[in-house]
Amino acid sequence: MYKVGLTGGIGCGKSTVTDLFKQHAIPIIDADVISHALVAPGQKALSQISTAFGLDMVTPDGSLNRALLRECIFQDAEKKRQLESIMHPLVYAEINFQLSQLSSPYAIISIPLLIETKMQSLVDYILVIDCPREMQINRVKSRDNLNDSQIIAIINNQVSRTERLAHANSIIDNTKDISHLSEQINSLHDQFLKQTK
Repeated sequence: MYKVGLTGGIGCGKSTVTDLFKQHAIPIIDADVISHALVAPGQKALSQISTAFGLDMVTPDGSLNRALLRECIFQDAEKKRQLESIMHPLVYAEINFQLSQLSSPYAIISIPLLIETKMQSLVDYILVIDCPREMQINRVKSRDNLNDSQIIAIINNQVSRTERLAHANSIIDNTKDISHLSEQINSLHDQFLKQTK
């Protein structure tokens, strides 16, 4: 099966793009969805995080204290590396498992940190969704309860826009409306189907 890796910075529109591919009945494997499932109450990753970072990382109802963990890793590069060493192997193991269950011509694997984790070899084709930094900040602000400095810290923790684009086999421009985005996805869908014949 042809594996298309979708990546892009925070607020660039990865979820919107995966929704458009879903309209073509293409399976989506989403690293963010997997990450959330891995830290659900009672899951292995949550207990590993609790052991590594302290019991206060788990709220009284048994879920992950995301705000505290985010604060912790953005202030300490070593803690960030420690969290990645727990999460990344589990996320990629689950991605590979989900891929093994599919039989479609191609699949979209949405991995925000594809370049950062140096896992480009996992996919056959890299699709980067792109928009300017100001647009990223505004989109994240309207979606999440984060201020400018928190959003900029997240952007700065990701690879630069230039580096991400340098790895792209194709770039999706998400600076206009949904119909412009949809046209690009329809064209890519046709391209990937031809690739798999």
